[in-house]
Amino acid sequence: MDIPGCLLYTKTGSAPHLTHHTLHNIHGIPAMAQLTLSSLAEHHEVLAEYKKGIGNFIGMPESLLYCSLHDPVSPCPAGYVTNKSVSVWGVGGRVEMTVSKFMAIQQALQPDWFQCLSDGEASFEEATSTKRARKSVDRSLLFLDSCLRLQEESEVLQKSIIIGVIEGGDVMEERLRSARETAKRPVGGFLLDGFHGNPATLETRLHLLSSVTAELPEDKPRLVLICGISRPDEVLECIERGVDLFESFFPYLVTERGCALTFSFDYQPNPEETLLQQNGAQEEIKSVDQIEKIKTTDCNQEVISFEINLKEKRYQEDFNPLVRGCSCYCCKNHTRAYIHHLLVTKELLAGVLLMMHNFEHYFGFFQSIREALKSDRLAQLKELISRQAC
Repeated sequence: MDIPGCLLYTKTGSAPHLTHHTLHNIHGIPAMAQLTLSSLAEHHEVLAEYKKGIGNFIGMPESLLYCSLHDPVSPCPAGYVTNKSVSVWGVGGRVEMTVSKFMAIQQALQPDWFQCLSDGEASFEEATSTKRARKSVDRSLLFLDSCLRLQEESEVLQKSIIIGVIEGGDVMEERLRSARETAKRPVGGFLLDGFHGNPATLETRLHLLSSVTAELPEDKPRLVLICGISRPDEVLECIERGVDLFESFFPYLVTERGCALTFSFDYQPNPEETLLQQNGAQEEIKSVDQIEKIKTTDCNQEVISFEINLKEKRYQEDFNPLVRGCSCYCCKNHTRAYIHHLLVTKELLAGVLLMMHNFEHYFGFFQSIREALKSDRLAQLKELISRQAC
């Protein structure tokens, strides 16, 4: 796996809006795909009877598969974690997971990695009490020990890797205790959970991340499972603090807004562009799309400066590609005006083309991060991204 990197976000084992054929027209697809237990739990009996694992069942036998507990796009309601179970929500409603049921489902899925059961609800509270944070850590460690014991007894799961989950809300002492205790267990990696519902500021969350990752062994990956940290500028902040892997639900959210990612991650200086800037012609090359701050009326989410809203009427006669120079299928074959037309007429093809572009753009961003690290130029990339942030 390439790190720092991201996972391929899927819904019920399939990339949103895409078939396998259209997915493989995208460059830079991550080696590992993310499955969500909440979408698969209701089908575990079928998979158990199938016996060949979820990879073969969904037609992705060559991919590495990671099974997370919840879908980051659809957070589960709070208040359903006990000392004996954790609940997930599928299409049919709530599914209560005891340790034995959870491990039985993992045995049917046969993923390469899977997130252990944990209590991540402490972070949904406005101010996490020390008592509640301590309980979340104690429960999560208890779940982990039980899952590790059942894994030893399962011949099928011997090749699967359990990812230990670090909890504790916004209580530093409990976060550090969770990290230290989880690191003592034979886990294959760590998931820093609970930040997606944390009302604390970004600075507070980043401080927690720095402190937690400092307690973890460097030879194991740290997977961050957070809805709140997905923007390019926030990703770079987390990477500087030791995070290795991220989810890729961000391009999906952008697609659902009818938007296209347009931010630049080309930190290499362009001599021609530099000359134009020196001559006072910066406006000719600076994309207006990267500095706009507009709002969409179709959903209560703000369109950030890293994207453009193609539902807007001004794109009706814009015959440029989504991003000049982009090599994705959408940009090579279609224009902003065409995508605008598909969106306003509610054609399903709009989601397909936007998803192809947004995935490829996001995966390209991570490739740029890895290249910047190799050449010791992460600071230049971070400065470029920061200039485009709201």
